[in-house]
Amino acid sequence: MKIAVTYENGEVFQHFGHCAQFAFYEVEDGKVLSGEVVSTEGSGHGALAGFLKENGADVLICGGIGAGARNALAEAGIELYPGVTGSASMAAESFVKGSLMYDPNTSCSHHHEEDSCGSHNCGEDKHGCAGN
Repeated sequence: MKIAVTYENGEVFQHFGHCAQFAFYEVEDGKVLSGEVVSTEGSGHGALAGFLKENGADVLICGGIGAGARNALAEAGIELYPGVTGSASMAAESFVKGSLMYDPNTSCSHHHEEDSCGSHNCGEDKHGCAGN
């Protein structure tokens, strides 16, 4: 199994569609065997599901994520675990142990022209992105 985690500076990045890097963790026999950080090389939003599929991801752990990306991941057969914060590697370890804290209802719904996610952390309660 391969777990992908949205990644920035060791943490779970909070806006899937703007994620510049993913941490990929190889899992076998209930243990994380290895991990590597891979750049998306400029891919964004809809293209990211294909990027994850091409890199062999079976599972995605992330912060906020929009409906379109959810649909693209489902079509690609990638299991989704949104609403996660903290260390990317700890999130992968927690997933493997069955103790990952996530919120399946977390979403980002602020995709409009005059705003960008760069002005806030998607975990903040702005523009419907907190997942509450």
